[in-house]
Amino acid sequence: MTQKVREVMTPGPVMLTREATVTQAARLMRDQGIGDVLVIGDGERLCGVVTDRDIVVRGVAETRDVTATPIGVLCTSDVVTVTPDQDADEVVRLMREKAVRRVPVVENGHPVGIVSIGDMAVERDPASALSDISAAPPNN
Repeated sequence: MTQKVREVMTPGPVMLTREATVTQAARLMRDQGIGDVLVIGDGERLCGVVTDRDIVVRGVAETRDVTATPIGVLCTSDVVTVTPDQDADEVVRLMREKAVRRVPVVENGHPVGIVSIGDMAVERDPASALSDISAAPPNN
């Protein structure tokens, strides 16, 4: 039987509005031990993803005021998504094809989860080094 996205996703994704500051996003990532935050707009609809790398490359390296810059300015808005009922194999295909490490899971435009490359490693190849790293608790 084919696995569905809902079986491998991490439910309850961490989200902020696009008006939240870069500093707020960075602190949330630090406190939650994660590398991304989903960016939502009106009606809590997904409008982007901001990663720790986005903060460094598009924020700090560009000498933006991270205490005032909204994450909506830094986030990637052309986001690949899946639904909870899609086959998990589709997530792997999309990650390879689009060279992404995280794929938000949405229902009716609303984020309900996220699937990371680590989630897929833990599920598909539990003996791999990536699986070991992904399953380990974050070092804060």
